[in-house]
Amino acid sequence: MDSPEDAGTGFADAESAPQHGYTSNKDAYLRRLKRIEGQVRGIARMVDEDKYCIDILTQVAAVNKALHAVSLGLVEEHIGHCVVGAASEPDPVLRAETIDFKVKEATDAIGRLLR
Repeated sequence: MDSPEDAGTGFADAESAPQHGYTSNKDAYLRRLKRIEGQVRGIARMVDEDKYCIDILTQVAAVNKALHAVSLGLVEEHIGHCVVGAASEPDPVLRAETIDFKVKEATDAIGRLLR
């Protein structure tokens, strides 16, 4: 029997790669993360060039906002794919355990985002 950690994760079979909730939007996430990466390099350059503190802080705030948007998208994908997918587990006992586990994962992730 699978553990709650394994159930509802989108594995088609033991040989295939996992299908995560964000997979259909992976390219968009990667583009956004590359853009954020460029912003962070820009901030480092600003510090190296002794730019004004407030200008640097403005850019840091923009990066934080962009990362927050990525995080919220991933949480939404997790709930829509992993938590909802756990509900399709045929074994009722394992289904309940898996749903509880996936909801706890989401709740913990949201808690980390709010710190």
